[in-house]
Amino acid sequence: MPSLPELQRGFFQAIVDKAAPEFIQEIEPGRFPAAQHLNVYRNNVIESLTSALQAVYPVVTRLVSEGFFRYASAGYIAKYPPRSGNLHEFGGHFGDFLAVFSPTRELVYLPDVARLEWARHRAYHAADCIPLDFETLAAVPPSEYGNLIFRLQPSAHLITSAYPVLRIWEVNQQGYEGDSTVSLDEGGVSLLVIRRSDVEIEALSAGELALLSAIAAGRPFALAAEAALDAEPDLDLSAALARHVRLGTLVQLDLEGLLPRMAVFQNRPHE
Repeated sequence: MPSLPELQRGFFQAIVDKAAPEFIQEIEPGRFPAAQHLNVYRNNVIESLTSALQAVYPVVTRLVSEGFFRYASAGYIAKYPPRSGNLHEFGGHFGDFLAVFSPTRELVYLPDVARLEWARHRAYHAADCIPLDFETLAAVPPSEYGNLIFRLQPSAHLITSAYPVLRIWEVNQQGYEGDSTVSLDEGGVSLLVIRRSDVEIEALSAGELALLSAIAAGRPFALAAEAALDAEPDLDLSAALARHVRLGTLVQLDLEGLLPRMAVFQNRPHE
């Protein structure tokens, strides 16, 4: 007799894997055969998961048609079934799936469009936070700036693509008016997706991308600044940092190890 956890796992596997005949014997037939009862549950679950994916990926749906999206979703659900009861967490691998899904391999831009839509979804549902302010930054002695470790706002996501995915996303918004022509020859983009008053998408220069990527990786400011200037020697580093503090991209300073030295600096007699 299987335990309850074993039955739950078997039921879940039978829902996402149509080839699960061994679980049929665990279902008592009623008005309909056991396999038909299971199909009712399976269809309801697949329909709910497909609808959840469509809600996250409306532009991808529009680009490939709803019928094709549902076909692709079935393959995705079988390969990446949900691991949480929170459907907001479901769908994060869809871009990777589309990159290797044979019917979409020629749509080379599609995985990055999906990644952009997932970043917007995650930004919308990210936790609130208190932004970094200039007063906190001003309290740090200049000699310690290089040791500072900044943190990005929880909703911030960095997207890079070899294709004009922002343009593709924009022209496929409901109510868009204007020239909808997109050429892949327009080239790639580097983007920051972030929730401020609403979810925003902004283009980044090479230096800004390098700066924010290094900060996201937890590198101290000296190394982040070095990476930014390597990528864009003409970058106005002070202006870039000030802009992202002002806009709330940065939310926290890691002052661990600096506080004792800051106390000495602040208590030093003025000369």
